[in-house]
Amino acid sequence: MQRTTRFSTPCYLALPALVLAAIVLQPASANAQMTSVGINCADVQRLQLLKQDNMRAGQALIECGIVQAGRQAEPDSVPPAPPNVQVSNRACTDGQSCTHSENMVWQSTKDNKTTVVNYNDHNPADNNTYSGTSYSTDGGVTFHEIHPAPFGKTHGQNFGDPIVVFNSKLNKWFAGDLVSNSSGLDCGFQGIGLWTSLNGIAWTKGSCPHVGSADDRESMWVDNETTSAHYGRMYVSFNDFNNGGALDVVYSDNGTTWVGPVVISNTATFMRDVQVTGSPRGATRFEGTSSTVFVASMDEGGGGFATRQNVIFKSLDGGATWTKFTMGARFPAVGDSLCSSNPYFAAVNPIWRHMGWGEPAVGPNGVVHYAFARRGTVAADKGDIYYTKSKDNGKTWSAAVKLNTDKDAAFKTQWMPSVSSDQLGKVTVAWYDRSASTAACVNVSDAGCKYQRMARQSKDNGTTWLPEFAVSTGIIAEPDQQDPGVQSCYAGDYDYDTANNGNAFVTWTDGSKAVGGVQVQNVDFAKVPLP
Repeated sequence: MQRTTRFSTPCYLALPALVLAAIVLQPASANAQMTSVGINCADVQRLQLLKQDNMRAGQALIECGIVQAGRQAEPDSVPPAPPNVQVSNRACTDGQSCTHSENMVWQSTKDNKTTVVNYNDHNPADNNTYSGTSYSTDGGVTFHEIHPAPFGKTHGQNFGDPIVVFNSKLNKWFAGDLVSNSSGLDCGFQGIGLWTSLNGIAWTKGSCPHVGSADDRESMWVDNETTSAHYGRMYVSFNDFNNGGALDVVYSDNGTTWVGPVVISNTATFMRDVQVTGSPRGATRFEGTSSTVFVASMDEGGGGFATRQNVIFKSLDGGATWTKFTMGARFPAVGDSLCSSNPYFAAVNPIWRHMGWGEPAVGPNGVVHYAFARRGTVAADKGDIYYTKSKDNGKTWSAAVKLNTDKDAAFKTQWMPSVSSDQLGKVTVAWYDRSASTAACVNVSDAGCKYQRMARQSKDNGTTWLPEFAVSTGIIAEPDQQDPGVQSCYAGDYDYDTANNGNAFVTWTDGSKAVGGVQVQNVDFAKVPLP
C-alpha cells in the first residue's frame, strides 16, 4: 500500500495576535532551548519565525515544539472482526424447522440503541409462519427473538420478505412482510402488511401499503432527513405480478393511508425491484426541496445466465414521478449453475439463489453508491463484487470497479453484497466470500463451500477504499436447506444493511450452528465501526 507524508498546520495560526503571543511564550522551558540551526527558542517572537517561510525558520519551530513536523502516515490497518451475534435465537428441534434467512436491520435514531432485525423464519409450529423478529436494547450487543412471532398471523399467513424502518418524525417503528388472507380480505391474497411499535418490542397490527394478489420482493425506506419537504414519508417498492410484474411504489406520511401504486416501469422488459432508498439523515440535498428517493432495479435479461443491466429510478417530488437511468453496461451473470427447481434463477452452489442483485445507498452531496455481483473476468471465477457511484444524484455513473481483492480464479466466488452510508459519506460494502477456498463447491458438505462475510469501507464518499476485512469471526460452514416448506435453492435473496451513530449494521445468513447434525441457516449480526 502506498504511504503518504502528511503535514499538519497548527490551529493557533488563525488566532488573534495576543493569544498567539501567549502561545509563543509558552512553555518557559522552551524559551532557553538552542536549536540545531542556531536559533534560540526564546527569540521566536522577536524574529517573527511564524511569519517566515524558509526551511531554517521551520526547523527551529519544529525543535521548539511550536509546529508539527511531517511524519510518515501509518498504513491503513485491517480491523479485527467485530463480535458476531446470532439474532435468530429461537430454539429449534431439528434441521427441517430451523430456516432463518433474508433480513433487514435498522436502528432507532431516538435512542441510538434499540435495533430491530426482521427476517425470514419458517416455523411450522407457529401457524406455519415465515416471519422472525428480534430486537436489541443495548445497541446490538445482545438480541432477543420475539415469541410468538409478532407478525405471524394478524394479517393472515405471513410469507416473509422482511422490511423494517424507524420513522424519526412519527417516533415509531414500522415493519412488514408479504401476507395472505385466504378470503382475499385485509391485504389480499398476496399483498403487503405492516405492523407498528413504539419501542421495537411490542407490536400491533398496522396498515396494508398494498392490497394485492401477487406482490413480490418488496423493500422499504423512510425519509428521516429533517429539512426535507417530505420528512417522515415512507416508501415501499415492489413487483406486482398481477400487473405483468410492474415495478411499483406506494408512499405514506402517516403509515395509515398510502398513495399509489405509482407504476415506475411496466414495459415488456421485466424490471426486478432491488431496493428503495434515499438521502441519509443529515445529508445535504442535491436537487429540489425534498430528499431524492431512488429505486434500484435490474433487467435480468429473461433469466438464467443472460447478461444483466443495472437500472435506477429517481424521484425529486416525494414519489409522485420517476426518471430512469442506466448504471453502466450490461454484464455477465454471477453463479455456478441454475437452480434445479427453477432454472429461471442462477445459483451460487449449492443453494444460494442469486441474480447479482446489489444494494444502493446515498451519501452526501449528490453521491449515490451501488454494489452488485457479476461474473469475474475469467470464466473460472463465478462471482466478484463490483462498485459504481454517481456524483450527480443518479444521472451518470462511474465505471464499475472490483472491490474484492483476490485474483480472479476458480473457486474464489463472491456474491450478494449489501451497502450502507451515513451522512458523512462513510460507506460500508459487505458480501459473502469464498476467497479462502481451494476446492470446488458442488454439494453442501464440500470443503470448498465454506465462506466468510467480508467487507470494505470508504471514509471519503466512495473515492478511495480501505483494505477488505472479515466481518464474520471465522470461516462459516455452508448451511443446508432441508426444510420441506422452503425451496431447496434458497438461503435468502438479500441482506439489507443500514448505518447510524458511527456504526454500520451488517447482517447475514450464517451456517455455523448445527441442529440434529444439520448445519442450519441462522441470521447473524455485527456492529461495524465506521472508519
